[in-house]
Amino acid sequence: MRIGTGFDVHKLDDNRKLILGGVEIPFSKGLEGHSDGDVVIHAIIDSLLGAAGLGDIGKYFPSTDKKYKGINSISLLVSTLEIITVAGWTIGNIDVTIIAQYPKVSTFIELIKTTLSTSLNIKSELINIKATTTDELGFIGQGKGIACQSVALIQ
Repeated sequence: MRIGTGFDVHKLDDNRKLILGGVEIPFSKGLEGHSDGDVVIHAIIDSLLGAAGLGDIGKYFPSTDKKYKGINSISLLVSTLEIITVAGWTIGNIDVTIIAQYPKVSTFIELIKTTLSTSLNIKSELINIKATTTDELGFIGQGKGIACQSVALIQ
C-alpha cells in the first residue's frame, strides 16, 4: 500500500461556472484555471499520482498544452485512473477536504461522491468528502477562492 497527498487552489472568477468534483454547483462565480478549474479533481489526481510515485498533474496534463484548455477535469481523472492501473495500482480509498467560505457545498457531497465513484469505477464508500471554511480568514475566507486537499491510498 502507498499513500499520496494532493492540494489545489484557484481564485473565483465572475465569468465561469463552479465545478467541484465534476458537479456544477449553483453559484455566482466559478474557478479560474486552464481547464474547468475543478480543485477537487485536481487534488485527487495529484494524490493518486503521488501515491503511485508517478509525478503530478502538470506532468501529464500541462497547462501549457492547448488541448487541455477548458477541458472537463473528469476526463483527466479517468486518464489518471488508466495511468495508475497500467502501473499496477488500484484505489484503496480517497479522503477529500474542500475548503471554501462560499458557497456551502454540504448538500452536494453525495452527488460529488457518486460522480467521482462512477468516474473511478469504485464504490462510493471508498470516497470520503468533507467541507470546511477558514472562518473568514485569508483569501478563501474572504470569498476570493476555493481550495481542496486529498489523500489517496492505493494498493
